[in-house]
Amino acid sequence: MTTFESPIKVIAAPQERVYAMLSDLSNIEKVRDRIPEDKAKGLSFDADSMSIDSPAGAITLRIVNREAPKMIKFETAQSPLPFNFWIQLLPVTTESCKMKLTIKAELNPFIKGMVSKPLQEALDKIAEAIAGIPF
Repeated sequence: MTTFESPIKVIAAPQERVYAMLSDLSNIEKVRDRIPEDKAKGLSFDADSMSIDSPAGAITLRIVNREAPKMIKFETAQSPLPFNFWIQLLPVTTESCKMKLTIKAELNPFIKGMVSKPLQEALDKIAEAIAGIPF
């Protein structure tokens, strides 16, 4: 199992508010205009799942576990590369929290060499984008 982790980001909003927004994927609609159009091809979502077209093919993520207000776990329902994805939230103060994103995937050495750098870069960009959401 290969693990990729984002840098820890501090979000200037209470943990509960961040969790409430991120644990309901239909809230993506509120920030859809902040997603570059070329990065949002095929983007669709409901409360528990989201789909998007990636350079490697279509990816559908489904929420499989919620631990309010600290963790949301996703797994791939459709993906050229199956993986699990976690959003972890920890309080810093009553008005801020820390967030870390983690991806775990079963990668053979050949695939790992090809996808490690782009996957880490994508994870870092997603963390940065989430941290920039006005919660």
